[in-house]
Amino acid sequence: MKDGYVLKNFSNNVMDEELSLINKLTRRKFCAEEVYVFSVVLCDNEIDRENERFTDNALEKLKKLYVGKTGILDHNPTSDNQTARIFKCWVETVPGRKNCLNKPYKRLLAKAYMPKSSKNENLILEIDSGIKKEVSVGCSVESATCSICGKEMKLNSCLHIKGQKYQKDGSYEICHAVLDNPLDAYEWSFVAVPAQREAGVIKSYNNLLKGGEKSMEDIIKALSKGQSVSFDENQATKLFNVIKSLKEKAEIGQSYYEDLKSEVVKLSAMVQPEISITVMKNIAEKMSIEELKSFKDSFKSKLAKIVPTKPQFTPEKIEPNKNHNIQFQI
Repeated sequence: MKDGYVLKNFSNNVMDEELSLINKLTRRKFCAEEVYVFSVVLCDNEIDRENERFTDNALEKLKKLYVGKTGILDHNPTSDNQTARIFKCWVETVPGRKNCLNKPYKRLLAKAYMPKSSKNENLILEIDSGIKKEVSVGCSVESATCSICGKEMKLNSCLHIKGQKYQKDGSYEICHAVLDNPLDAYEWSFVAVPAQREAGVIKSYNNLLKGGEKSMEDIIKALSKGQSVSFDENQATKLFNVIKSLKEKAEIGQSYYEDLKSEVVKLSAMVQPEISITVMKNIAEKMSIEELKSFKDSFKSKLAKIVPTKPQFTPEKIEPNKNHNIQFQI
């Protein structure tokens, strides 16, 4: 689970130690009656629906990165959309519970606060009533390695496909991306429909596009925005074929463009010899294909008036006389 949910509220039982941590983040000192406090499960070390999993080490590092991070609504990063802020974060091992790899189940918990105000009354009521429960976190990690071979998945050096089972150490294991070494924690957000099993998480791994089936259009859009993209073997083959096809078409187009420029220069020399070839070449270099085609048609039209299509002294074609020497035919 890279998702989270509101676990419990402590609005009427704020400890002095917690209030001290809160006041480190405020501009003035608040008393316990002025703040609403609740705890949140941010993420854990379970394999999620996108077949990705945080390492225990990643959870420990996220524990430090999330202190002081703001909570927003639907990952909309505007100042008006800020709702709460994390003041304490820790990793918890749940006794007797194992993750899908049969390892001790660990989760990242946090305590957050918001001021009790007229603006927050409805939100506090929605949290207390369980309406606002699911949360999603935004963070980046440096490493996303294959759980089967250990290779870096974002470098396209791994041929394993996430979600498929492969034999490893004598048993079958679901291939997933192992996320480690978090670089930054951006925010956490209340969401209506989380993407993950229990809630939801939005994260990036060093600008790596999240896994799952991606169309060529999605991939090209991501690349045009300067994002790095992770592919499986099938997607990489498709993209290679697209690039190969575009390259071949580009070479054909460039050849046509060069031939068109050369033809326009030659026609220009014939219909307007007063313009030097060097000057016309420089002009043609700056023309688009449509402009070159227009000049070509214009020059051909002028050339037809200057040079007749039928030479003046062309001998007339003599049609054979079918009746010639008919008297000699048997």
